[in-house]
Amino acid sequence: MKLLDSINFPEDLRKLNNEELNILNNELRQYIIESVSKTGGHLASNLGVVELTVALHYSFNTPSDKIIWDVGHQSYIHKIITGRKEKMPTLRQYNGLSGFPKRSESCYDVFDTGHSSTSISAAMGIARARDLKKEKYEVVAVIGDGALTGGMAFEALNDLGRSNTKLIIVLNDNEMSISPNVGGMSHYLSVIRTSSRYLSTKKDIEKLLNDMPVVGKTIKSFLKRTKDGIKKMFIPGMLFEELGLTYMGPIDGHNTEELLESFKAAKNIDGPLIMHVMTKKGKGYKYAETRPDEYHGVSPFDVITGENLKKSEVPTYSKVFGRKLCEIAEGNKNVVAITAAMTDGTGLKEFAKIYPDRIFDAGIAEQHAVTMAAGLASNEMVPVVAVYSSFLQRAYDQIIHDVALQNLHVVFAVDRAGLVGDDGETHHGVFDEGFLSQIPNMTVMAPSDYVEFENMLAYAINEYDGPVAVRYPRGNSSSTINNSNSPIEKGKGVVVKEGSDITIVCSGRMVETAVKVSEILEKQNIDAEVVNLRFIKPLDFDLLNASVSKTKKAVIIDEGSSYGVASLIKTIIPDDADVLLKTLPDEFIKHGSVEELLKVNGLDEKSIAEDIINNKWRMQ
Repeated sequence: MKLLDSINFPEDLRKLNNEELNILNNELRQYIIESVSKTGGHLASNLGVVELTVALHYSFNTPSDKIIWDVGHQSYIHKIITGRKEKMPTLRQYNGLSGFPKRSESCYDVFDTGHSSTSISAAMGIARARDLKKEKYEVVAVIGDGALTGGMAFEALNDLGRSNTKLIIVLNDNEMSISPNVGGMSHYLSVIRTSSRYLSTKKDIEKLLNDMPVVGKTIKSFLKRTKDGIKKMFIPGMLFEELGLTYMGPIDGHNTEELLESFKAAKNIDGPLIMHVMTKKGKGYKYAETRPDEYHGVSPFDVITGENLKKSEVPTYSKVFGRKLCEIAEGNKNVVAITAAMTDGTGLKEFAKIYPDRIFDAGIAEQHAVTMAAGLASNEMVPVVAVYSSFLQRAYDQIIHDVALQNLHVVFAVDRAGLVGDDGETHHGVFDEGFLSQIPNMTVMAPSDYVEFENMLAYAINEYDGPVAVRYPRGNSSSTINNSNSPIEKGKGVVVKEGSDITIVCSGRMVETAVKVSEILEKQNIDAEVVNLRFIKPLDFDLLNASVSKTKKAVIIDEGSSYGVASLIKTIIPDDADVLLKTLPDEFIKHGSVEELLKVNGLDEKSIAEDIINNKWRMQ
């Protein structure tokens, strides 16, 4: 019998001795590998926090004590030992366990997360509520070194240091986010890692000075009064200390005994404390250890070989983007690429190799990335900001204030637009078309296939002048849409298929769906015209009016909210036409495969065709 079989909740952990905890850690690591190999998910990050997670729940009285996980993609071990072990086979599956903390799942999940750099702020709110209510419990925020590059984390640290609020921050330092970490904080932490003996050095120096009669006390007093005091001379964690936090570390994040001793000491320190824990991403699985970026998020894979079980020879939109950008950059020396810690994820890996001086990784700092792009554009460069749709949300003010207001030529390559599937609510890219299309001077395009995508990129970079976004989905496409290779003209759509009975209006990935709908309708003797908008803003009013005036019926298919672009399109449809909106509901969409989510929300071709055949017209 395995020890893991007897562990269902944290109180079961606390019955084990250190030797048994180490055995359990090995079993947990193997269980994670086997589970994620079947469901897919975030592997390397979870393998790196096995000992840390067990030590946290062993040391703290959860759920009375609160643990907040930054991002939360590393919470699988946490889920296993907090009553959800038997549900792991449903991880990231529709109606199954979320890949992130969810308050609706468990009382041990204190705060819903999914994006980075939020944990310290949330933990401060929880700790301050505790103090106002005069309650007694510990609050712990677990944040990675990658997430610590986010501006929001610095804002929280600044506030925390002057508040004297009792809060423990665990800095999980694995030198990685998704792509290797960059920037000053990453360099600073690397210096600390090389100074692992500083605590003992500090104690030795203090003891030496205290033991020296008269002169020792004088020297110590002098050091404390000057800017070159004992902290600044001997504590690599002085940045945190100067902010007002007690610094503890670095600590071996894979040494259970050291972790338990450190947490015991941390609980006895008043005020804010940061515990610097060093871990290895992918620990215990050779493929994940050697290629942590590739094993950050994985599809189902073969445990023995590490090979992906869902290989596809068709390139993803991200790869097509990276390839085309390299081609464009060769002919246009002013093109530069900007990413926010997502060089690999956004397809810029090859660009970084070919043009290392023309790519800027801002770290997990989308606001900075966008305003930096504005600065580049103001000086005659052509910045291309490659960013996931759900992460672009964090830079909304910068898009308006720093880019659009000045009408600067910044190109936004908006990856993961639309439903993304298994990562769920926090990662679906269903809001960008709405918030971008509201901004003056902004132009928004959505390609229907790879040919149109490459043409739009070339147009946005080389021919357009002003803020422009090209939004494209996660994954790949094997379809070629009719007329997709026709020239790109601002605000002009194209007719993919002519028809006389009904007009289907769509853009992006939904064009392929609309074509399939028209094929189903054709078997029912319904002749559908398919209009590919191409531009979400500005809309091709002339093309829409001409088509709907002919058919008197319009179906608007949009992988966004019913309060988004589809509603705007409806307002320009002739009053005498019947209208059917096929959009996502006004709610956050849960996790599941894209195919499942489209079907559940009535956006698959069969559901749309059935509504049309059954005359389910509705005015909205």
